[in-house]
Amino acid sequence: MKHVRAIGIGIFIWIIGVSLYTFSFYIPILENPELQANIFLSIGVVPLVWFGSKLYYRKNNTTKGYWLGLVFFSIAAVLDALVTVPLFIEPYGGSYYSFFTAIGFWLIGMEFVITATCYWYVEVYGKKETVNS
Repeated sequence: MKHVRAIGIGIFIWIIGVSLYTFSFYIPILENPELQANIFLSIGVVPLVWFGSKLYYRKNNTTKGYWLGLVFFSIAAVLDALVTVPLFIEPYGGSYYSFFTAIGFWLIGMEFVITATCYWYVEVYGKKETVNS
């Protein structure tokens, strides 16, 4: 695994994800703005991770998608702990505990892993099998 490459792409995914989350507060669709922001983020994570996986595998890497998804999610979790919670959650009465125990956080984390794994099976593993046949 190219660690620096995966970390850089993970940071890029996190920046765009936080931007989507924050931007969704300016578009009042639902009465609960936090739920709306989580929905925006959960919809946005799939194409972001798919694109990030595409960038990562562009250099013919063979790391399984599961591991890449875990790296992307780990980077997002670390950046959430360092930036998101202190700047966007705690000033509004939230806490680290409430952020990291929320079911939405873990569902979005599962999206990271599942999307990267699906990308690997569709675009990397599948092509490797057809080349070898």
